[in-house]
Amino acid sequence: MNGSRSQPQFDLALETSGKFGAAALGLGNDCVELVPFAVTANHAAQLLPTIDALCRRHGCAPSDLRCVYVSAGPGSFTGLRVGVATARMLALALSVKLVSVPTLEAVAQNAINLKAPPSHVAVLLDAKREHVYACAFQLCGERYVALAPPVEADPAAFLASMPRDSGVLGEGVQAHRNVVEASGLRIPAGASHAPDARIVLQLGREAAIAGRFTEPRTLVPIYVRRAEAEERWEARHAAASASAETPFRPGLSAR
Repeated sequence: MNGSRSQPQFDLALETSGKFGAAALGLGNDCVELVPFAVTANHAAQLLPTIDALCRRHGCAPSDLRCVYVSAGPGSFTGLRVGVATARMLALALSVKLVSVPTLEAVAQNAINLKAPPSHVAVLLDAKREHVYACAFQLCGERYVALAPPVEADPAAFLASMPRDSGVLGEGVQAHRNVVEASGLRIPAGASHAPDARIVLQLGREAAIAGRFTEPRTLVPIYVRRAEAEERWEARHAAASASAETPFRPGLSAR
């Protein structure tokens, strides 16, 4: 033995999908620090300085970083784009592994530590237009596992499809509280409705151990639906194209 010691291997988790963002630094099985920041200011302006300061405080050099885990959505379109772009940039620049963590899966795990975790959980995120982004989960051992990919749905119809002993979590609960309460399903007391970067760190680490990595160049946010601005642009473009293609027919003007 030459007495040399291996360098510590850190993991970084990014959560930028909701109203509040956070970065979490992990070492081994532990989260050594979580740093939250307000989304209302600007994700892009805060995220990289937050990561840099976090790593410096714990002596994490770029070569010490092993994996980056990112909360990939659904969620805020702007926040997801910034978080995913940052994770992709770090993975490519530092040649580290990357894991995409579904945001609603991270939220579902908030029910794990309840005194009596429900057998099923519905996670809702407000999608506007009286709809939600939703996903159903089942408790399998010590994890909630998605039963299907997230969908955009009418909240009443989605909740009606859930088992009657289900809990309901997510930031969409507040926006659609009347519908949730009318469903007869339980809103678990004491459970957080927001995604947590520490859970992103935990889920990301489990995926990494299982070898479920994401190629940085193919990483994209899980939007479920396109941004409203993109839909408006497409509608205007289609209307303009239809108008340009309508032939002029003399004698048909309004009288």
